[in-house]
Amino acid sequence: MSRDPLVVGNVVGDILDPFIKSASLKVLYNNRELTNGSELKPSQVANEPRIEIAGRDMRTLYTLVSS
Repeated sequence: MSRDPLVVGNVVGDILDPFIKSASLKVLYNNRELTNGSELKPSQVANEPRIEIAGRDMRTLYTLVSS
């Protein structure tokens, strides 16, 4: 059984075809990792989150875009 949040949340399988991730993404507020269904109080998100992106090839660069 997979522990990947996209699989557990039925995003992969219901909305997207199964795939192999090439990078992992973590979003942390005050050292607390966000997962599907996470609830945060406004006071907990007063500061910007820390974003961690990790892939197999450390020469690959990623850009976060906010819309």
